[in-house]
Amino acid sequence: MTAQNSATLPTTIAVKNPVRRGTALALLGVVAFSLTFPATAWGLESFGPWSLVALRSVLAAAIAGAFLLACRVPLPARGHWAGLAVVAAGVVVGFPMLTTLALTTSTTSHAAVVVGLLPLTTAALSALRTGARPSRAFWAAALAGAAVVIAFVVCDGTLAQSGGALSAGDAYLFGALLVCAAGYTEGGRLARTLPGWQVIGWALVLCLPLSLAGSVAGLAYEPVHLTGHGLAGLIWAAAGSTFLGLYVWYRGMAEIGAPRASQLQLAQPLLTLVWSVALLGEHLSPAAPAAACGVLVCIAVTQRVK
Repeated sequence: MTAQNSATLPTTIAVKNPVRRGTALALLGVVAFSLTFPATAWGLESFGPWSLVALRSVLAAAIAGAFLLACRVPLPARGHWAGLAVVAAGVVVGFPMLTTLALTTSTTSHAAVVVGLLPLTTAALSALRTGARPSRAFWAAALAGAAVVIAFVVCDGTLAQSGGALSAGDAYLFGALLVCAAGYTEGGRLARTLPGWQVIGWALVLCLPLSLAGSVAGLAYEPVHLTGHGLAGLIWAAAGSTFLGLYVWYRGMAEIGAPRASQLQLAQPLLTLVWSVALLGEHLSPAAPAAACGVLVCIAVTQRVK
């Protein structure tokens, strides 16, 4: 065996089944994201919406910065900064801010099912941005999954809570769908050349000046009432959802592609509903198990077709 073959053997073994590994990593990201809304609801017990989002970003940036410094990671190439700015605007600032504002007027269960349209939005933007062309079977399964989520909204009665009309909270949520899908798509593209944790790490560091200024302003104008739930929600939103969740998510997307990874998020609204019941005491509709089965079937199809 030559020296070159010996050097490449461990890498070959390490990537024995990249599709299965990428799917597992993306699923871990989905689980982390499913706790975001309950954690945010807890955080709002102690902080105002602007303070919470800014502090969340500052703490996540501190974690990311520590890793970047400890690993002596060089600055990204000039060509990566535009993409990192899109990631920062979408998943570090835009999505957290818009969903937090929505949760001041909407329940976590309502927000979860509306954001259930994120997989389809991400797949569509990814196809436009990267030129990926999933099969008709993929799109049929993705549309079916979105239809299940929409049907669940109707059957669950969440629209009836607002008189059948879209509220200001819904406007925030639909805006969050667009900016988050853009951030996911660009982050997944960057993760093909940069490690996933560096993608989110540099995006967080890029936003740090804005996050620090927002923290100072928010804490000055919004009341703070520290509680155990509030602090736990802030810590999870920063460390779990923003850093760890996005790290494994982008790494998984890099291995299986944004369209396939995005469809795994069809399970996220239903997981969030479970957490909402367990952690917040919200009511779970009898339609949830049926919706869960339908979503799981759609996910299985999107993961098997190309």
